[in-house]
Amino acid sequence: MSHTLHRRGNEDNLQQDYVVFSMTAKGFNEVNSKYALQEFLRILDKYDHVNLGDMKTGGKFLVSKDKIINNVVDTSIVHAVFTDREKLKDVLKELKEADLGVSIIVSGIVEHVEQACKDAGIERHTVEYSVGIRGKLTRLPEDELLEITTMCGHGMVSQHFVRQMLLDVKRGKRTAQDAGEYLATPCVCGVFNPKRAQRLLEELVEIWCFDEV
Repeated sequence: MSHTLHRRGNEDNLQQDYVVFSMTAKGFNEVNSKYALQEFLRILDKYDHVNLGDMKTGGKFLVSKDKIINNVVDTSIVHAVFTDREKLKDVLKELKEADLGVSIIVSGIVEHVEQACKDAGIERHTVEYSVGIRGKLTRLPEDELLEITTMCGHGMVSQHFVRQMLLDVKRGKRTAQDAGEYLATPCVCGVFNPKRAQRLLEELVEIWCFDEV
């Protein structure tokens, strides 16, 4: 699974960004798996998260959490985003105890996720790395913008949307918190981290050259 794998950033701003998600394998454990996936979301919802969603229905900035959970189907891929490693550890502990029979994936800094798994009594199975971006790199936006846009793994958060939010914050039309949450709305999976976006916007608005916006 790779749509949460390519988040750009540094160790400082990625250490408050952990995506926990689950999906089933077609022909193996997919049939009637919606009940396990619903319970997965209910467990995650007990803990302080900044986003939650199902790619079939949307994220919590588009629809209610109840609708997300109630609409889960066997082919759903369900997610929540956390900013605190202690919360991540607690989530993994409860998921281990629940033993839902579905794969659990965590995206984040490898060393941090590894430690959270150990603390939860889990031996991780696999690590997947992103090797970066290939192709016409000159067509990419600035690295600072990529740190925000890549939090939506399907590319639904446009660089132009981020530029507009930066301008709105600069002009006092929105708070950075409001802009971060608004940026989360196109990310139908619910894997965008609005708190991290808020922090990045607050930093960028102080240094960005707004003649380019």
